[in-house]
Amino acid sequence: MKLLLDSTRCQGYGLCHEPAPELIDLDDFGYARILAASVPPGGEDAAAAAVAACPNSALKLVK
Repeated sequence: MKLLLDSTRCQGYGLCHEPAPELIDLDDFGYARILAASVPPGGEDAAAAAVAACPNSALKLVK
């Protein structure tokens, strides 16, 4: 499973970081940066929570 970021949709709310800090980092302005595109085993729930937390649908999980 991969976690993808559409950086043009990210508005810097930073809500995605809290559920998945091992997968997503934030820059100084709150914009998301993917740390691990491939979601490690056991990280699927955190990745899904990060996707759900984004109010702009900037994150997506694909198989």
